[in-house]
Amino acid sequence: MQFQKIEWYNVLIRLAMAVFVGGIIGYEREFKNRPAGFRTHILVCVGAAVVSMIQLYMVKNSVEIILKNPELANALKVDIGRIGAQVITGVGFLGAGSIIHEKGLIKGLTTAATIWVVACIGLAIGMGYHYLSIFSTIVVFGVLVSLKKFEERIFKSRIED
Repeated sequence: MQFQKIEWYNVLIRLAMAVFVGGIIGYEREFKNRPAGFRTHILVCVGAAVVSMIQLYMVKNSVEIILKNPELANALKVDIGRIGAQVITGVGFLGAGSIIHEKGLIKGLTTAATIWVVACIGLAIGMGYHYLSIFSTIVVFGVLVSLKKFEERIFKSRIED
């Protein structure tokens, strides 16, 4: 088993992608004057991408150590999904902070969802799943921009996002 080293330019590309993706979705939230906007979405996406790249390095380093020292195989365990799962959990708390309950209305659910999905996309970017990241961003942006008008027409008494 051989792992590909993440070169500096791949790190730079992944970070730039995270800024771009977080910025696109954050711009839409900022444009609509939502509590978490441009910078927040960029930071969440970049942070998730960084954590994802750290996961890759940890697994790569662990495998290299075990290949050189097979007797450590039972002592050294790295779960590639554990760190990413913690990011998603932590981001859930951040998203919960954007939800407001006021005068019988619940506001901020869509913003909370975008924070969560941006973190998921950031994890994908960090892992190198560029097509998944790009297509997911297009879908999310499309939902935010185009479905709002549809939703307003269909559901007259809707809850604010």
